[in-house]
Amino acid sequence: MEIAADKMNDVAVVQIPVDELDASNAGELKRDIAPVLEANTRLVIDLSRLRFIDSSGLGAMLSCLRQLSAKNGDLKLCGMSRQVRATFELVRMHRIFDIFPTCEEAVRAFDGAQASPAD
Repeated sequence: MEIAADKMNDVAVVQIPVDELDASNAGELKRDIAPVLEANTRLVIDLSRLRFIDSSGLGAMLSCLRQLSAKNGDLKLCGMSRQVRATFELVRMHRIFDIFPTCEEAVRAFDGAQASPAD
């Protein structure tokens, strides 16, 4: 899985490059995003291409958040489709992650420019 990080201000932004994040590729995501997590403390993950996520994919997102939190970093998500958002809400993970409609809003939130994430 090709994971490339772009920088917006001092925040790394990555896009999940697949349509489905599930048991078949969640391990690959965790492996391939590891260098980005090691090199950054502020990360936005763009999920706009994602159309489906299962418990393995949700676990991979939690793993990213845990790794960043362990070094006083943070993770914000953006660009969720309705289906993906519904999955996050079903398991109440929308209460754990800061979720924004766009990457720009997620990046601005690191600087406190955005008061609160989209609920």
